[in-house]
Amino acid sequence: MSQKSYDSTPSLYLIPTPIGNMEDITLRAIHILEKVEVIFCEDTRVTALLLNYLNIKKKLISSHLYNEEKNKEKLLSYLKNGFDVGLVSDRGTPIISDPGYVLARYTIENGYNVIGLPGPTALISALIMSGLPPMPFYFYGFLSNKGSKRRKELESLKDVEATLIFYESPHRIDKTLEDILEILGNRSISISREISKKYEEIYRGTVTEIQKQLLDIRGEFVIVLEPGKSIKKYDNLTLTEHINLLIEMGNKKNDAIKEVAKLRNLKRSDVYKEFHRSD
Repeated sequence: MSQKSYDSTPSLYLIPTPIGNMEDITLRAIHILEKVEVIFCEDTRVTALLLNYLNIKKKLISSHLYNEEKNKEKLLSYLKNGFDVGLVSDRGTPIISDPGYVLARYTIENGYNVIGLPGPTALISALIMSGLPPMPFYFYGFLSNKGSKRRKELESLKDVEATLIFYESPHRIDKTLEDILEILGNRSISISREISKKYEEIYRGTVTEIQKQLLDIRGEFVIVLEPGKSIKKYDNLTLTEHINLLIEMGNKKNDAIKEVAKLRNLKRSDVYKEFHRSD
């Protein structure tokens, strides 16, 4: 079912806010913040700072990952009474690794408009500054903070032939890079921190090169990783070519032999002998 965004139906506006520099706010975002009756926000204190900067007075309602379900009816009551509603996260575009999906979905289900404004989002800035292929790209968001689950997530991304983008926090960046190196190989990578802020910094190189540079670095990180080379189609490769391909992708020799044996359903010892026979 189609829905016209600007048919005078009460609407929920998804409003991007600055990820660093306050000047990143768009004129349209300011206009909508002034227009809406109320603003649902991730943290009222953070949003209050932005509104004070813009000299806007507005009712704020806390809406985060842990109370979105409870806020659904509250939001709907504003829409039913003919009011437009704003929704913001602390920084960047709502719903993108931030709260907002539950309220947006509920608004749509009840026949009201959801209007997303263009604006700041860290993943796009990081991608275009990375120097890595921009298309296609695969935005994953935050990897799990649990090591075993994070490694499983990375395993599932091994053969994705697209530039990979992750968000990461400062206290996990070292562990995440270790897992990326072990599972995805020593690929070219870009890490951006403090995007659009005074201390914005971009690291570019291979995973091992960047690991040596990230010492006691603070800030929020966006990781951009070069596409993987698919190894699913290996029928045209000899065992030795297949192993060498995995080694080129950053795997250790014995790990590559083990992986080839697993993929081809062969005994590891047989693959090992064949590889060394061709040396």
